[in-house]
Amino acid sequence: MLLFDFTTKSDISGWSVVDDNVMGGRSNGNFKLGKEGHAVFSGIVSLENNGGFSSLRYRFDPKKIKGYTKAILKIKGDGKNYQFRTKSSVYERHSYITKFTTTGNWQTIEISLKDMYPAFRGQILDIPNYPAETLEEIVFLIGNKKAENFELQIDSIILK
Repeated sequence: MLLFDFTTKSDISGWSVVDDNVMGGRSNGNFKLGKEGHAVFSGIVSLENNGGFSSLRYRFDPKKIKGYTKAILKIKGDGKNYQFRTKSSVYERHSYITKFTTTGNWQTIEISLKDMYPAFRGQILDIPNYPAETLEEIVFLIGNKKAENFELQIDSIILK
């Protein structure tokens, strides 16, 4: 199941940046299509005012995903650590999270959906891992507990 394939003609209006400024922080993320048609999520993570994260969110109509076991991300990062997050419903407060490290080159990252753990505001919850039955939101997040510039290019996001 193709969740998103970025091209020079992609409509990215459904994507939004959510930074720590929702809690008083000073981080600043940006999102655009690059010249080659890849999504570019970039910016600065600041620790000022108890900040420390920037995220890129894509919400869509609920998708039934029972039977899919992996998320396949084709990305190019900057050598930093990121999180990939999912939500079964936008009304859930918690997300299901996995972490991945970028290399500075194009990579295909395979994420086991059943291994994505539930967390809310940095606290791991004592509930089951991602059930992978419905999907309504995906998020890329950087929050490495340090001030840093970042850039993550995204080519495609697929479920298998």
